[in-house]
Amino acid sequence: MMKSLVCREPGILELEKRDKPSTADADHVLVDIKHVGVCGTDFHIYEGLHPYLEYPRVMGHELGGVVAKPACGFKQDDVVIINPYLACGTCRACQRGKPNCCYQIKVLGVHCDGGMCERISVPAKNLYPAGDLPVQHAAMVEFMAIGAHAVRRSEVTSDDRVLVVGVGPIGLGVALFAKAQGAEVHLLDFSQDRLEMASDRFGFSRHHDAKRSPSDILAATDGEGFDVVYDATGNQKAMQSGFQYVAHGGSFVLVSVVHGDISFADPEFHKREMKLIGSRNATSEDFERVLSAFRSGEIDANALNTHVCTMDEFPEKIMSWVHNRDKMIKAIISV
Repeated sequence: MMKSLVCREPGILELEKRDKPSTADADHVLVDIKHVGVCGTDFHIYEGLHPYLEYPRVMGHELGGVVAKPACGFKQDDVVIINPYLACGTCRACQRGKPNCCYQIKVLGVHCDGGMCERISVPAKNLYPAGDLPVQHAAMVEFMAIGAHAVRRSEVTSDDRVLVVGVGPIGLGVALFAKAQGAEVHLLDFSQDRLEMASDRFGFSRHHDAKRSPSDILAATDGEGFDVVYDATGNQKAMQSGFQYVAHGGSFVLVSVVHGDISFADPEFHKREMKLIGSRNATSEDFERVLSAFRSGEIDANALNTHVCTMDEFPEKIMSWVHNRDKMIKAIISV
């Protein structure tokens, strides 16, 4: 038997004993979970705000673990990162090398039970060897890969002036990889705590208070706007407001998603010849980019981890964390 954290319904998270997987399909590998990153998605599931979820659900898709039994070329005790996006492999997107937006995608911890448990069976193709990367850092690769993917999708360069709207974990990841490309990075958020953490831990000095007027924010660009604007807020109003910050010839990248419609003024969109880009999940290339950044020290993984707890503590911790996220970058559960 093994421990599993089960969200039975919104606001109800309980430890439950379940059968521990002891065998796996031919193309699967058994992984003993060691650390789980807590994502905004997990908070939304707990709050009952996720539009595509059925309860009860074992949450958890930011996962670092070790191989439990040799299989599919992996040795026992190999440290691995789990790619939680289970793609069909046969649809149009998969055939064109875009499994991150598979037509029939299932995400661990959302569409099916995830990794807030002691052991999980995972398709071998969804495992990446972590090598000498600490297993705790392995649990932070997935959320950073989302930022790396958005930056790669936008084709940002060192000549670009960038605005990241929303400086939660995903927005911070976007900012870090845009900075790594040499871009001039500006941050916009309502939370001074988040802006201060980005400055103190990662050296971002160009901050903008979202309570200020758009003209005040655009003054940093002499009124011309930003070459690339990324939205990582998950807020419909913020996403619609973001169009006004894009420079002529610039791009607007929607990293976050909301359950609803986004509208914009077509004349403003066309006169700027703006690109509107959706960015969803990440691919193996993005996971490798994060691994390289962590290993080289280009990005300090330790600075991302602000909160820790055990599986036993998490049902109580989440009740306070869900209301105090402004001082949190990444919380990690030790299994």
